[in-house]
Amino acid sequence: MRVLVLGRTGQLGTEIARRVPGGVTLDMAGRDRADLEAPETCAALIREAAPDAVINAAAYTAVDRAEKEEGRATRVNAAAPGAMAAECAALGIPLVHISTDYVFDGSGTAPWQPGAATAPLGAYGRSKLAGEVAVRESGAPHAILRTSWVVSAHGANFVRTMLRLGRERDRLRIVADQVGGPMPAAALADACLCIAEALHADPGKTGTYHFAGMPETSWAGFARAIFDMAGIACPVEDIPTADYPTPAQRPLNSRLDCRATRDAFGLEQPDWRDGLRDILTELGDISR
Repeated sequence: MRVLVLGRTGQLGTEIARRVPGGVTLDMAGRDRADLEAPETCAALIREAAPDAVINAAAYTAVDRAEKEEGRATRVNAAAPGAMAAECAALGIPLVHISTDYVFDGSGTAPWQPGAATAPLGAYGRSKLAGEVAVRESGAPHAILRTSWVVSAHGANFVRTMLRLGRERDRLRIVADQVGGPMPAAALADACLCIAEALHADPGKTGTYHFAGMPETSWAGFARAIFDMAGIACPVEDIPTADYPTPAQRPLNSRLDCRATRDAFGLEQPDWRDGLRDILTELGDISR
């Protein structure tokens, strides 16, 4: 099976390229071949490559900057996936599209189910929700895969930031009332490849799914785990979101119900602690 992946250099694209299963040939595309701010180039690439499946691993993810660049975020996160999906529909091939917990308002404490009402709090979430709508309305076989808190040994992410700050500071104050499931990019890459193959074999699995790490934790709890595993002696003080204002409002409840993903594709939620250990080992920061 030939799989075209848009988003060659991001956390997810990097891991997909490293984890190709047998029988799959990857075509990794970067901005030199498809510019997500020019959606027609994405459609043209799919038409030219004529793959068996497409994975959209690219996105505008600057949550705070999106408050001032909503138009740009919407082109990348909505118009481009819509163009991809329309071309996939024309060719009759499946699209795996990554979305986010930010499409929800973060209320309550129960894990969000795929069919729950969406109500994004900011521009980033609105742009991602618009992308979901465009993919669904295209008529293409698809899996919209919502995830949260993606981390890896490369790119800008919470683990790398904490490793740096933990060594620079005597103490850190970190938000403790935002709760979710950290998602190792390696496990997300495996899931995308699995789902692409499953959709190619059975387009009837089209739908919206969730995939997040377990067990649930807060950002403060995640930071403590990073420091403990890396042997960094940096105390963490729990603070509420209100004490750490940002341009974009974050959802407090990012818990995702992943049962439908398990039932449809046999994918169990990964234990993020195992993924964290792998990340720290790759970075040379593991202490135990």
